Amino acid sequence: MEIAEMTASLAAQKVEMRQLQKDNEAQAEKLKELDKLKTEQDKQKTEVDNVKQQLQARQVAFSAALLAEGSKMVGPFRRDTTLVFKYVATNIGRAYNSNSGIFTAPVRGAYHFEFYIGGYVDNHHPTAAVLVKNQDHVFSAYAKQTSYYASTSNGATLILEVGDHVFVRMYANTKMYDDHNRYCTFSGHLLFAM
Repeated sequence: MEIAEMTASLAAQKVEMRQLQKDNEAQAEKLKELDKLKTEQDKQKTEVDNVKQQLQARQVAFSAALLAEGSKMVGPFRRDTTLVFKYVATNIGRAYNSNSGIFTAPVRGAYHFEFYIGGYVDNHHPTAAVLVKNQDHVFSAYAKQTSYYASTSNGATLILEVGDHVFVRMYANTKMYDDHNRYCTFSGHLLFAM
């Protein structure tokens, strides 16, 4: 009877072990499915974060004036000088740097820029500047008269890569004037990403 009991006990243990093995395999499959779901969830979260970043990067617009306050004649300088437009009315996307005067493209796309300049000019010192993409001159604006205030402007639509710089450079031996009315301005915005 002991052998019969032992044989029955062994048979019961084998059945129990098979059931445990099946349970372990089922749990392993469930863990694999959970890992797949977590991986898919992580992937979707990354995609959502990327879309959010792209949407934020596509919201780019700025407008700035030469002076933050007061009035001032700027120039003439011996060399071409990057203008730093200190008064920032709008800087959506924070792509314009009011410390350097440089706009840096956050996404590849088509952008539109405009600049307006003016000054109390004379026979020797016109008011003139150029829109610059990286180090390439794009379009210039020039005004000269013998007295009083002269103003000029220009603009361009440019295809920019991420990290391209756009700024306004004042020509050597020219002058500008600005005051609280904010005549001298630089603006730009993203038309569409590419």
